[in-house]
Amino acid sequence: MVKRKIRRNKKYLGKRSHGKGNIKTGRGAGTRGGRGKAGLKHKITLIAAKDKDYLGRSSRGFVNPVKKPRKKVIHLYDINQRALTGKLEKKGDKYIFKFNGKVLATGKVTVPVSITAFEWSKRTEEKVNSAGGEISKLENK
Repeated sequence: MVKRKIRRNKKYLGKRSHGKGNIKTGRGAGTRGGRGKAGLKHKITLIAAKDKDYLGRSSRGFVNPVKKPRKKVIHLYDINQRALTGKLEKKGDKYIFKFNGKVLATGKVTVPVSITAFEWSKRTEEKVNSAGGEISKLENK
């Protein structure tokens, strides 16, 4: 035969108050501080476990935007400036540039540059190719 689940309120069988003191004490919503989310501010442990966004930003804590990790980003005008000032290595007719971040298409490229990066925008690829350069994916180590 299948074993039935044991009732959880077995402790209070035969008792009138169920641990609430006087018989009349446990009536209504006043004993639990209201119905629904009423008075949740006073039930702070319940908020902490179930509804962390109830009190707004303060319940999630403060995150310092200065210390927040950000993606490394470089713009095309910066790469072009480095090539023109001679800070980039030149192989053949192209300048070589490696970057472990994202290359954005702000600015112009006037010299052919071979860029190796993790990611780049669509316009970056168009601008680099039109200047006679090439762009390729940097492999993870």
